Amino acid sequence: HCPVVAERFSPTPWCWGGRLQTLVCAALKSRPPVSYRNELIRTVDGGQISLDWVDNQASVTYPESSTRPTVLILPGITGNSQQSYVLHAVSQATRHGYRCVVFNNRGLGGEELLTPVTYCAANTSDLECVVQHVKGLYPTAPVLGAGVSLGGMVLLNYLAHKRTESGLVAGITISVPWDALKFSSSMEEPLNWLLFNRHITKSLHQILNRHRKILEKVVDVDYVLKARSIREFDERFTSLMFGYNSCMDYYRDASPGKKLPNTRVPIQCLNAADDPFSPQSAFPVSIVQDLPNVALVLTAHGGHIAFLQGFFPRGESYMERLFGQFVHAVFEHPKEIKRACGIKEEQMKD
Repeated sequence: HCPVVAERFSPTPWCWGGRLQTLVCAALKSRPPVSYRNELIRTVDGGQISLDWVDNQASVTYPESSTRPTVLILPGITGNSQQSYVLHAVSQATRHGYRCVVFNNRGLGGEELLTPVTYCAANTSDLECVVQHVKGLYPTAPVLGAGVSLGGMVLLNYLAHKRTESGLVAGITISVPWDALKFSSSMEEPLNWLLFNRHITKSLHQILNRHRKILEKVVDVDYVLKARSIREFDERFTSLMFGYNSCMDYYRDASPGKKLPNTRVPIQCLNAADDPFSPQSAFPVSIVQDLPNVALVLTAHGGHIAFLQGFFPRGESYMERLFGQFVHAVFEHPKEIKRACGIKEEQMKD
């Protein structure tokens, strides 16, 4: 049901390298118009999460809101519902008649922090809260999780932790860093540090500064702001925020590759071998080979959240087409997909 997988992916001819694909995508990618309905929900610890909904009330395929399938989207490390890749995913899903909801991590998407707690790749409690909320609103509507980069790490860690009780019928990830330590080391290579690491670290600083008043209750904000890399930021902030003894402990816990055998739903993962964020040596190829429910789609080129095609790569690309086909396959052919994944009938009740 995903014919794009059988295609030979031909990247934009003047944009072969992974770094160039990543940069060009960020600069040139189109932004489909999307109108969201925002909802703020509370967490058990008193925090709040911002959800951006596209209800798709005009859906011809699923006119009944109660049964309309829902795509739950998890953006990347500093991303929100306005990222171009999120807008394209929403455009694809709504075109098929589905509902979408974007899970903005705490402190992102214009949300204020009510408690001195943020987010990380290993912590899945907020995602569990969101899934329970969505399932509570639409108990009979199937929900598929779609995670991009760090959002994909959170999704896979959640699916591995919850197993058959995830509340999700399937998952799809794009450009997941499979090993957090190898991701960090790759991002510290001189060119990658200059092009990507420095920019992301600066964005993390901006988030920290925006919520300085409440976060300075638990961390030395000025010390954290001196971090010059993502790893230094995680050493000084993230690992401490979530109770890890060291950054290495956090990175081990955040890496989803070895946890895949615990997952129990159909999962499709797209990665490029030239992704500067996720080195090829980290891909869990040998693990996936023994898992009937996980498909690892690897391309030689494509960069990080890019996969650009055509001479003028502004519109939909391989990444968007694969996403659209997989989502459609899961929602329209659920029993067939699950049987192909070796999932038993009693597991189909989620």
